Amino acid sequence: MTEQVEAVLPKKAKGARPYFFEDPAQDKLLAMLMGLVGEVSVLADRVDTLERLLVSKGVLPEGCVDGYVADAAVRDQRDAKREQLLRNVLRIIAQDHEDPDAGKPNDDAYLSVVTQVEQ
Repeated sequence: MTEQVEAVLPKKAKGARPYFFEDPAQDKLLAMLMGLVGEVSVLADRVDTLERLLVSKGVLPEGCVDGYVADAAVRDQRDAKREQLLRNVLRIIAQDHEDPDAGKPNDDAYLSVVTQVEQ
């Protein structure tokens, strides 16, 4: 019988964070991009697993997913979800475009929010 051991890992890595670019914003963007690449990789593996399980259990014939053609209603639903995802991901860029000062500190706005929270 195998004994399960629960490993506890630190929440933060020790040592200095590596920097690749002079601009810290570029390093953050790279970190976000690599995080998304990792998530997409995991999702692709899970989809592959589901397809293989469905084929092995005889639920779907092999190649069925590749041959699937979505109807107009499904395409519309997917398009809407994709647009919402893009709006969420690109929100910060859109805000900066609409208001170039949006990402800069604003003491008056900060103090106003703090006052509202304290009430």
